[in-house]
Amino acid sequence: MKRLSLTLAACLIGSAALAAEVAPKDVQFDEYGAVATSLTGTAGDAANGAVIAGTKSQGNCIACHQITALAEVPFHGEIGPSLDGAGDRWSEAELRGLMTNAKMTFDGTMMPAFYKVEGFIRPGDAYTGKAPTEALTPILSAQQIEDVVAFIATLKEE
Repeated sequence: MKRLSLTLAACLIGSAALAAEVAPKDVQFDEYGAVATSLTGTAGDAANGAVIAGTKSQGNCIACHQITALAEVPFHGEIGPSLDGAGDRWSEAELRGLMTNAKMTFDGTMMPAFYKVEGFIRPGDAYTGKAPTEALTPILSAQQIEDVVAFIATLKEE
């Protein structure tokens, strides 16, 4: 019994290590900006991803994109492409890369990097000298990225 308990504990610890969250600095992009590996090891929740995509204080995807599935949320933007059919146009790895740091795929994009913590320009230093100096946190957590990816992957052409 004692050996079974120790073996089970070792398996649980080992699987927890495999499902560790990828830190923003450790994200691995391929040559086209895709991120093949889940940031959390946990499947995204498409329903939660829809909430994040339509909430101003979170992902706020609709500020720039039109999403018919979120038609009840007002004021869709027209800066970025419509996300209708995005699940057909991009793989989950490509969507994850775009959400993490779209500049790895589209150099001149205005889309923010939702899972980045370094390499920012802090213009406040030049103008006011009051730019924050502490480390920045990502706009979205790793699980929130996975949730939005799961939601956008459901947006298929009809």
